[in-house]
Amino acid sequence: MQLSDIIGQEEVKKRLLKDIEHDRVPHAMMLCGPRGAGKLPLALALAQILLCENAGSKKEAESEIDMFGEPIPANRQTEACHTCKSCKMVEALTHPDLHFSFPIIKKKNSSTTPICDDYLKEWNEQLKKSVYFDINDWLEDMKAENQQATYYVTESDVLLRKLAIKSSQGGRRVIIIWLPERMNQETSNKLLKLIEEPPSRTHFIMVCEEPDKVLGTILSRTQRITVPPLSEAEIATALQTLHAVPAEVAGEIAHVAHGSYTEALHRMQAGNEEEAYFELFVRLMRLAYMRNIKELRAWSDELASKGRESQKRFLQYAQRLIRENFIYNFHQQNILNYQLKRESDFSIKFARFINEKNVIKIMDELADAESDIESNVNAKMVFLDFSIKLIVLLIQK
Repeated sequence: MQLSDIIGQEEVKKRLLKDIEHDRVPHAMMLCGPRGAGKLPLALALAQILLCENAGSKKEAESEIDMFGEPIPANRQTEACHTCKSCKMVEALTHPDLHFSFPIIKKKNSSTTPICDDYLKEWNEQLKKSVYFDINDWLEDMKAENQQATYYVTESDVLLRKLAIKSSQGGRRVIIIWLPERMNQETSNKLLKLIEEPPSRTHFIMVCEEPDKVLGTILSRTQRITVPPLSEAEIATALQTLHAVPAEVAGEIAHVAHGSYTEALHRMQAGNEEEAYFELFVRLMRLAYMRNIKELRAWSDELASKGRESQKRFLQYAQRLIRENFIYNFHQQNILNYQLKRESDFSIKFARFINEKNVIKIMDELADAESDIESNVNAKMVFLDFSIKLIVLLIQK
């Protein structure tokens, strides 16, 4: 993967290229930014450059320029060649000096503690399918159902054993760590030792969405690079170019994607899950307004029958729609609202029920419900309790 092939992030690319040009790529860096901004693609492109056999080699012409139109020093190549053996192995995800660590789950009926290598086949398949994915996509790949992905302490031991062996190709080694914020304290402390005393020519590239949850001592020993959200124009252009999405549709999707190309792909490809969430949301609001306790209980049972991750995604979706309906009352739909047409049509009649007196309380209740679901509280109780509270909150004007 070339840096120039990645959607947007021109300033980040420029910084990485300069680090490569001056041979100052740190041994530990953390690409931080929101979901879908392109952190993992940047990490993969950087890994390919670091492992390329020709990167840094002598150039025949001193006048060659880089992707930004600036001269490249004659003694250093700042992009991967894509023709050497190492580049081809990286592209095939078979390079022996490229290692991945990522959150995993424990397989059913397994008595052994899992390691990332147990899921390497699924991981590689996901990378080949799309490098723009999130934790929910990964959980589906692992068939996680109600489980939550994490790092097991054995993963640090596995990395230590891998790095104790000499580089297979005699050059650099790269370890890409996806979502390090999901590490527990013990795993983080073991990783810290590796970062503090790394083997020669070894690079740790962390891809992080919530740096505040990463062990402070790890943060202090990594070079942090901020990867901002993508612009609507960048997302719309990519959808049109890469997926032949009509301009009008691409613009609508880009507007509601909140700077995330992953979200844009979800909106473009699936839609079915969010349509189901929309129907659940509309039914909840109507039943709460009608004070139909019997049907609210049936609604709670229906949502409770879904997997935990699906329940959390619905609650996150509901929080977004509550926010959008509150903003709708300001009559600035083209600037402040991020809704699809079916959602906007619903807001025409429903938005007046979300106001200054109840919006914060409803959002708090939804956030508390999400926290309870994450903590394995009985889902039927959580959803029925919230739906009954909603009856009172909707009539506050």
